[in-house]
Amino acid sequence: MSTVKERVERFELNAKKTLGQNFILDTNLLNKIAKMALMGLHPKTVIEIGPGPGGLTQALLEQGVSLIAVEKDERCLAVLQELKELYPNTFQLLNADALAVSEEELGEAPRVIVANLPYNISTILLTKWLEKINQFDSLTLMFQKEVADRLMAKPNSKVYGRLSVLTQWLCQVDELMVLPPAVFTPRPKIMSSLVRLTPRKKTISADFKTMERVLAIAFNQRRKMLHSSLKPLGNVDLICEKACIDSTLRAENLTVEAYCRLAQVVFQEG
Repeated sequence: MSTVKERVERFELNAKKTLGQNFILDTNLLNKIAKMALMGLHPKTVIEIGPGPGGLTQALLEQGVSLIAVEKDERCLAVLQELKELYPNTFQLLNADALAVSEEELGEAPRVIVANLPYNISTILLTKWLEKINQFDSLTLMFQKEVADRLMAKPNSKVYGRLSVLTQWLCQVDELMVLPPAVFTPRPKIMSSLVRLTPRKKTISADFKTMERVLAIAFNQRRKMLHSSLKPLGNVDLICEKACIDSTLRAENLTVEAYCRLAQVVFQEG
C-alpha cells in the first residue's frame, strides 16, 4: 500500500484553502493519532469527517475498526477508493457535506468521531455534534490551538465563552497533543491541537437550544453586566434571582453550572 504522501503526489492532490484543508502526511504521526483516538474504546463504528487523501483513514483502518468516511471534495474520492479496495468489508465512503449528514444514524452504536477538521467549519460541526452527544462515545478532533484553548477555558479568562460552556457542560475535555505548523501541508500560520471530548455520564439538565440562546445573548456583550446584556431574555432581575445569580456579574464570571441554572429558568419562563 502506498503512503499518503505518495498518493498526494500521484494524484496531484493539493489542499484547498476554500475547504479549510491542511493535510498530515507523516505516517508515524497519523498512527499515533489513530491509537490515541481509539485508546480505551471498542466502537462498532468510527466516523471520520474530511479524510482528504486518507492518511488518518488508513491509520484507523489498520487498527481493525469499521470506518465510515464523509468527504465533500470529489477530488479525494479516487484516492480513497484505493483504500476501499484494500478494506472492502470495513470501509465505507460517503461523498457528502458533513454539515448535512446525520452522523448519529451512520453504522452501529457505539460510535466515535475522529477528524482532522476543516478549520473553517470546525466549531459549526462541533456544536452540531454536541447537541446529539449522547449518540457518541467520544469525539477526537483536530482544532486550531486557539479554538482548543476556548474549549478548555475556565471562568474569568479572556477566552472563556459560549463554546467553553457548551462543551464543558456536556463533555470532559482533554488536550492530547499540540502540533506545530510544520506537520501540515500546506503549513498553516497557527498551532493546532488534538482534543478528545468524552460525553459526561451525568450532566446538569438543561434544554440545549435554550442554553445556546442564553450563551449567545450573554457573550454577545460580554463586558456588560448581566442586568444589561441579558435584557433580550425578559425580566433579568427576576430571572437572575430565580437562578441564584448576581446580575452585576459579567458573562465571563459565570460557571457552567450557573449557566445551566439560567437556561433552566429561561426555559421554564417560556
